[in-house]
Amino acid sequence: MLRWNRRLVSTLVVALMVLGLLAGCGGGQTGEQTGQQGSSGEQQVTITWWHIWQGEPEARWQAIADAYMKEHPNVKIEINVFENEAFKQKIATAMQSGDPPDLFQSWGGGGLREYVKAGLVKDITEELQKDGWLDSLVNADLMSVDGRYYGIPVNVGMVGFWYNKDLFAKAGIQDEPKTWDEFLEVVKKLKAAGITPIALGAGEKWSAAFYWEYLALRLGGKDAFMNAYTRNGGSFADPAFVEAGKKLKELIDLQPFQDGFLSATVPDEYTLMATENAAIQLMGHWAPYSIRDSSPDKQGLGDKLGWFPFPAVPGGKGDPNDALGGGDGIAVGKNAPPEAIDFLRFLSKKENLRALVEAGNILPATRGAEEYVQDPLLRELVQTKAKAQYLQVYYDQFLPPAAGQAVNDYVQQLFAGLKTPEEVAQGIESVYASEAR
Repeated sequence: MLRWNRRLVSTLVVALMVLGLLAGCGGGQTGEQTGQQGSSGEQQVTITWWHIWQGEPEARWQAIADAYMKEHPNVKIEINVFENEAFKQKIATAMQSGDPPDLFQSWGGGGLREYVKAGLVKDITEELQKDGWLDSLVNADLMSVDGRYYGIPVNVGMVGFWYNKDLFAKAGIQDEPKTWDEFLEVVKKLKAAGITPIALGAGEKWSAAFYWEYLALRLGGKDAFMNAYTRNGGSFADPAFVEAGKKLKELIDLQPFQDGFLSATVPDEYTLMATENAAIQLMGHWAPYSIRDSSPDKQGLGDKLGWFPFPAVPGGKGDPNDALGGGDGIAVGKNAPPEAIDFLRFLSKKENLRALVEAGNILPATRGAEEYVQDPLLRELVQTKAKAQYLQVYYDQFLPPAAGQAVNDYVQQLFAGLKTPEEVAQGIESVYASEAR
């Protein structure tokens, strides 16, 4: 899964509102009905779909579209696949013109909320509630805003620790850590064995923020976050968030990261893991494939790779089964024709997602499709996620843009030793309080 530039979304929507581009912008390029008729007499419809699933998954998504078009000869689905950064620019331009594609990649959260405010996406709640479609989806709320739905999730996973079993064995580590203190002991043993314990690309900030967000979840649980988010007697400067910074500082003080980690990238993390130059990486469910693609022989670590969930923090108020995560969804543009929504219904059927799931391209958001997961580690991850009563969506995707960015910025400064745990929590609170007014 790739990450979205939240500042870009915020700036875009403000520009749209100021310039008044939302009113009177034509939708002629999306959901186009050509006026021509097919052999069945049905009007020809073109659906535009933009996404970033390049490489191996691209052909499998195309196959789903091809299958739909075979069943619906009057429908043409035009797919544009972009590199992540190119997608950001293209979607920004489309949104600024007021003419989004009919279907497009989305991670929900604050970015989707901004599009809803600007009237750039279509409410599909009524369609989802027909024939049990909504009930067939896991974590459908990822694509909702204030109880209304503007797309569907297709790939939902969680963050956890990926580790090299051989390096653990060399350090004399026999058991996966179950608590935060046990995790710190693992780090100490790896260092003592001359092994870099953790790969971290803090230059991109978001993967570093995973540590603080997970510790806040373990210490304060869902209530701490939601009370702060809803302003229901809570604040991001509350004790759970300060204590999260203190616990994280315990790890930082052990100096467990590779040299230059503050300017390193997330791809650097994958390379360190792939070349066995670091033992642990805190990352999402896509990590095994990114590690594989970063290995010299493109084979990855194979059976050397293991996985364990983020440890419990004794005394914390959070459920140790709850998880930090998120996923990929497909949002519906404001001009999308009914056929685009019907295609989403078709796409989300478990049998149509089978090839993607079996190949490990996605962890499906369709109930029952998890039976197709082949990789033992991903099966373990799916089983662990199923135990979670609450999935905490990444802060930089759930919160409004400036607040999400503040989390990443302030946590990176904690890693750099430039801010205290108290200053981190108060800084995030100050930014969020100004946005939540």
